[in-house]
Amino acid sequence: MMDIPVRHLQADLVVVGGGLSGLMTAVAAARNGAKAILVQDRPMLGGNASSEIRMWICGAHGANNKESGLLEELMCDNYFYNPELKYTVWDDVMFNLAHREPNLKLLLNTTVQSVRTEAGRILSVRGWNLTEYCFYELSGKLFADCSGDGILRLSGAEYRQGRESSAEFNESHAPAEADAKTMGNSILIQVRRTDVHRPFRAPEWAYHYTDETAPKRRLYADDNFWWMEFGGVRDTIRDAEEIRLELMKIAYGVWEYIKNHPDGRGRQWELDWIGKLPGKRESVRYVGDHTICQSEVEAGGRYPDVIGHGGWSMDDHHPEAIYYPGPPTIYHPAPSPYGIPYRALYSRNIENLFFAGRDLSATHMALSSTRVMATCAVMGQAVGTAAALAIRYGTTPRGVYREHLAELQDTLQDQDQFIPYRQRRVSDLTRRGHSTHPELADGDDRNQAATIPLNTACAIEFDHPETIKSCRIIFDSDLSDYKKMRCVEGVQACRRFAPYFTRNFRLEAKLDGVWQPLATIRDNHHRLVTPEFAPVAVTAVRLIPERTWGGDSARLFSFEVR
Repeated sequence: MMDIPVRHLQADLVVVGGGLSGLMTAVAAARNGAKAILVQDRPMLGGNASSEIRMWICGAHGANNKESGLLEELMCDNYFYNPELKYTVWDDVMFNLAHREPNLKLLLNTTVQSVRTEAGRILSVRGWNLTEYCFYELSGKLFADCSGDGILRLSGAEYRQGRESSAEFNESHAPAEADAKTMGNSILIQVRRTDVHRPFRAPEWAYHYTDETAPKRRLYADDNFWWMEFGGVRDTIRDAEEIRLELMKIAYGVWEYIKNHPDGRGRQWELDWIGKLPGKRESVRYVGDHTICQSEVEAGGRYPDVIGHGGWSMDDHHPEAIYYPGPPTIYHPAPSPYGIPYRALYSRNIENLFFAGRDLSATHMALSSTRVMATCAVMGQAVGTAAALAIRYGTTPRGVYREHLAELQDTLQDQDQFIPYRQRRVSDLTRRGHSTHPELADGDDRNQAATIPLNTACAIEFDHPETIKSCRIIFDSDLSDYKKMRCVEGVQACRRFAPYFTRNFRLEAKLDGVWQPLATIRDNHHRLVTPEFAPVAVTAVRLIPERTWGGDSARLFSFEVR
């Protein structure tokens, strides 16, 4: 009899869950020098943002508050490789972000089933790969649960589920009594325009709505149907399949009602796609060294250990979801931006466990804001960066907080993560120089851009020769454009970069009074660019934009030397 093979892998960091939080965790750790394994139970990355669920990536509200860092890099990659915003290509844009990292091993189609612990530490996790028909035993120094459902709570990590009472954290929007209710799951549908009307027939097992029985929602075709929601009064993990079937009945019934309605509202539309996997908003939340609550969100999250930001409203979906006759959600105000603390991203009682995404340490009310995917991506970049520091210094997640917090914050800001209330540190070398555009050397990467006409230069000059080996440039990728995917299929128009976004540029250094080339970049499509070159002694460095994505001038926020 043949035994099922067990394959053993080892890494500095094992990341479980390949949604945006897990993807950013793994990539950030790998780029900062840690060996990482990313385990995902689906054949594609992205979680709720992927082609099989298709939720929009939402985040902080307001001008200039969009998340940057790795998430903006990913969104710009999507514009570059996938301008028609096709979901199947989008999956591979996310795959590419992970696949191109040499320090990152990616395991798709692998479901974690068990966790081995000893003395309050996770030693390994075991997962089943459904395409290779084998088990993987994954050992690591550190682990990060980005699964959303908190599967690594099998380690004995403390967690919460449901809604806290208003008294526990003094939350005015929480219920008077604690309960097990959560926000529900949604299945989405997508449609495309058509010139021919054919009535739609839902399966016999679906709901068949009338004007009297149809959900009390906006029942028109040009929607993303987020309100087709159910499961908040059930257990979104234990009852997942029953919830999925109910949502399928609802989704087919809603489309049949819209498409065939006698007022003609659906005649110019046809069903293009219906999801088979619900998108989850809430299941379990870990308990960290700090638990974010409603009042802290409302106060702006001014934590000493702030590592990123949120800014979505406290968007608290009613647990009865589509069966609730009133509004499907209440948008309680939240400031944008507000800070997120590092202490909410690692376990209180399992010393080598990080987490990021919707299973962070927060109350239900705080989660109603922090759960959106752009905010989850910010957490992931912070966790991956912290994990790399923990490996570098041989310490724990809590040890990073106690001994290396400033370095964590500096590194995140240097890699284009926005941290509210904290000024980014400009390099010493840049401060010793004299910039022709001082606004490019003030540590502010999103508020005041310099406009540079094509084939003219911005420069940094030195009183004495200085040795440089790299530059740090922040171009204006237009943070007012949220770069979301579409909720309607078959749209032919391409999405384009802002015309002032720099496409081609060159760097030159003055050596012995003569300008010499340092680097030439073509088809740039990233906001953060860090060209490296052999160390060279210079008296000046200049950046010359040669071509944009359509305009006759380039805009950038930062130009520094290292």
